[in-house]
Amino acid sequence: MQVETHARSVLKAVSWRTLATLTTALIVFVFTGEFALALTVGVLEVFAKMALYVFHERAWQKIRWGKQDVPSFVLWFTGLPASGKKAVADGVYRKLTATGIKVERLDSHDVRHLFPKLGFTPEEVDRHVRRAGHLCSMLEKNGVSVVASFVSPYRESRDFARQLAGNFIEVYMRSTVEACEQRDTKGHYRKARAGEYRFFPGVDVPYEDPVGAEVVIDIDNVSEEQAIETIWRYLKRHYLNAI
Repeated sequence: MQVETHARSVLKAVSWRTLATLTTALIVFVFTGEFALALTVGVLEVFAKMALYVFHERAWQKIRWGKQDVPSFVLWFTGLPASGKKAVADGVYRKLTATGIKVERLDSHDVRHLFPKLGFTPEEVDRHVRRAGHLCSMLEKNGVSVVASFVSPYRESRDFARQLAGNFIEVYMRSTVEACEQRDTKGHYRKARAGEYRFFPGVDVPYEDPVGAEVVIDIDNVSEEQAIETIWRYLKRHYLNAI
């Protein structure tokens, strides 16, 4: 996805203003035949329209009509390992970024890097998810929406994160263990079954399915693009209708 840089936008504005001024000067010259007058009118037009533009923008900034707040939210992806959380979350994040709203992306690995000694026992995973919930809620309270993807296998931990947030959207990437194992290109499931990993959700510890998730994606039956579009429609209907 391509986005326009600030430098490109400025250059486009300058080129358009130059073209418009030259057009005005040319019209004056055609009707009067006086080059000096045409040049003077062109220069005056530049400054007059710049001043009028500033006044126009400031006047509209004071008018509340037509303005609508876009509420911040926490979009929390949960599901078994290799259920497609990261790929779909990344896709939704890119679409949100393109709208211009303030949004941050948090993945489980990002937070774990801050706490390298944190393990994977149920107690440690619970602390990990609660920390992530606190971080998400702090960003949300400061007007920044968050796209978060965490296995977050325990319902109590997810409910804790929900209670902290003002607008919490749980996205359940529903998939079977067998399908996730087929997607697992890194061999995590194989290592868990061989005993190299302990406390692996779906193998030797349970993954507690969400109850009442706002969005449920049956990822075994839809493509990533379809999943992204389903979530996007939900966001547009409930949070982004002003965009």
